[in-house]
Amino acid sequence: MRGKGAVTAVCLACLLPAALLAGCRGPAGAPVGDARPTPATTGGYGAEFLAVGECSSFGTTSFTEVPCAGERAAARVVARYDGAVTDGPLCPATTDFVLHISAQAAIAPGYACMRNLEPPHPGDPGAGGGPRTIPGDCVYDSGDGQVRETACDGSGQRKPQYKVTKAVTDRALCPGSTVLYVQLGGNRPVGCARPV
Repeated sequence: MRGKGAVTAVCLACLLPAALLAGCRGPAGAPVGDARPTPATTGGYGAEFLAVGECSSFGTTSFTEVPCAGERAAARVVARYDGAVTDGPLCPATTDFVLHISAQAAIAPGYACMRNLEPPHPGDPGAGGGPRTIPGDCVYDSGDGQVRETACDGSGQRKPQYKVTKAVTDRALCPGSTVLYVQLGGNRPVGCARPV
């Protein structure tokens, strides 16, 4: 799955009711998948299943750990956390997608923040995807007080209406051109967005 889901929005700058809750916690429709070890991967290619630096194959509903130099390698783990995504740390800003790791045998449940080995990189600023909204990303009003991320270059299904230009700790620190405040999470949770 690609793209971000819509989430509840807040009224900002008196121009548009909108904000985007994003992060590895992932709004509905965020690019995620399930990773389950197979007998071939329980021994793993490292000491931990899908540890940082290890690789996975791509799948439609499930992914497996594979050698990074192998032809099936599609993405690399850039961060790995135990526990539920909703309770854990945010993935790095340019994460392309998140794999939820199911508890099996000696493997604790958790999640892996993944980066494709080759383009496209939907987590890059302005690319229109990934589990987090970051400065450089664009959003559009999807109705009912919600916004969704879309590609800034207009190549997505919807044209961009606003671009997140800065991440700050408080709305008061946004530039005067800000018309939309986007909830980003992390230590700079407010995104300052302007019309495009």
